Amino acid sequence: MNETLTLSIQGMHCGACVRRVTNALQEVPGVHVGSVAVGSARLEFAPDQATPAEIAAAVNRIGFSAQIEK
Repeated sequence: MNETLTLSIQGMHCGACVRRVTNALQEVPGVHVGSVAVGSARLEFAPDQATPAEIAAAVNRIGFSAQIEK
């Protein structure tokens, strides 16, 4: 069963940032991107394929700062 995750993302400024974050999230196995906007992302993921920390790390690797919302 998929779980929902919301990320708060610092450093995003424009549509190109949204596109970069969306692409990075889509490359993580088991992730289905719901919505990405400047400053946040909401998605579903399969916990047997990715952890919230791995998902946030994918965003951090491209130069943004992602925090898991509780």
